[in-house]
Amino acid sequence: MNRTNDGGHPLAPRSHNAALVLDLLRAAGTGGISRLELAERTGLTPQAVSKITARLREDGLVARAGQRASTGGKPRTVLRLVPDAGHAVGLHLDRDELRAVLVDLDGAVVGRRRRPLDLGGGADAVVGEAARETEALTGGAGRPPVLGVGVALPGPLDHVRGVTQRVTGFPEWDGFPLRDALARRLGVPAVVDKDTNAAALGLAAGGEGGGGSSFAYLHLGTGLGAGLVIGGTLHRGARTGAGEFGHQVIQLDGPLCGCGERGCVEALCLAAVARGETGEAARVLGAGAANLVGLLDIDLVLLGGRTVAGAPGEFVRGVGAVLEARARREGRAEGAVPVRVAGGGEWGVAEGAAQLVLAPVFGRGA
Repeated sequence: MNRTNDGGHPLAPRSHNAALVLDLLRAAGTGGISRLELAERTGLTPQAVSKITARLREDGLVARAGQRASTGGKPRTVLRLVPDAGHAVGLHLDRDELRAVLVDLDGAVVGRRRRPLDLGGGADAVVGEAARETEALTGGAGRPPVLGVGVALPGPLDHVRGVTQRVTGFPEWDGFPLRDALARRLGVPAVVDKDTNAAALGLAAGGEGGGGSSFAYLHLGTGLGAGLVIGGTLHRGARTGAGEFGHQVIQLDGPLCGCGERGCVEALCLAAVARGETGEAARVLGAGAANLVGLLDIDLVLLGGRTVAGAPGEFVRGVGAVLEARARREGRAEGAVPVRVAGGGEWGVAEGAAQLVLAPVFGRGA
């Protein structure tokens, strides 16, 4: 793979001000934005903006988009982001499948791959599969430098150190340094996070819920988890433990869950799905969602994952009915928190994983 230069390291952008400028250039689209407008919107001096944009142009990240008439003096030069000046890879390591995407600086997907995966086949084997799929996506002739690889997989894990913990059902992953192992194999930076966090980050980056809103993304596939965006920012908690939604106990004498507890939302949901009782699964999911809404007072509930994709209407109606019943009991004049299927479909987690790399480049955190 191509290595990025140190100045383009995605996890430590050149400066906060450069990231602000890049973010505004990205938002301006192909129409571009002038240096004067950049200075007005960032609060930087025109001289500082000129220096920053000159460096970005030298790096090939920014180009001229033409000129715009001025109210006085000479026409203003308009600048735009060059989307294909860099790419990020997003990997979704599910329990039985690997999905990989290649995205440009705008977040547009320019390549996809998928293949079966045995997450329990050993960490080294999984790293090998992930590396091969990444190299297949990025090995084309003339491909620009890859900024990094974002990896999303079931939690719990330590996002800061990039170390997996005891993934439910896969104890062999406990303590594995996935970030460092993949970075060594590929020669580019890597970031690791929970699948639900990655999906929520991707949704927030795409403008879901508005810039400052709070929402919960509930992912029901081979497991169940949540990604939380609070006030427009992804919330991981002090130890990346936020969003372990599937293992809240709602039935003390319920069935044994893979985590060792009884009556977890995940166990009850998946058992209902296995019996073909989708309505019951949706009702259980709704009970968990109602607890979350009551605890965090969020604005929106988004549903995703392959199980939801199999019956999206039934899950939206079932979860929505539970939330509506709770809103009536509480006498909420504004009604229930809305529920809908998240955008992105089955590729949403992989695309969100790519945002783990891109978000810091544009000063958005990750």
